[in-house]
Amino acid sequence: MFHDPCNHMSRVKRGVAASKRRKNVLEMAKGFRWRRSKNYVAAKEAVIKAGKYAHRDRRAKKRTNRALWILRLNNAVRLFDITYSKFIAILKSKNIETDRKVLSQMAAENPAIFAKFMEKVK
Repeated sequence: MFHDPCNHMSRVKRGVAASKRRKNVLEMAKGFRWRRSKNYVAAKEAVIKAGKYAHRDRRAKKRTNRALWILRLNNAVRLFDITYSKFIAILKSKNIETDRKVLSQMAAENPAIFAKFMEKVK
């Protein structure tokens, strides 16, 4: 078949982009064990899974921390003969908007200040 010399694209060698991509994946897989840190195919799969786990667990961390704050608050308010749910209801009725994280930190680190806060709330 006839080849027209004027109508052709220049040749592109694609090795640079491919090796850069592979190098980046292997860089992200640093610290992984065995084949997953050295072999590109295994490393790519491991990096993708690690990303999924990281994304999932960033959300799970919020849930577990909130559960911990509620647990601490419940223990702290029971010293004042009140349950956690009633305590939250009182805060809502009095329009006191402090989050559970701050309240649980206050109860754990400054029990005296938390006692004063409870006297105001009751």
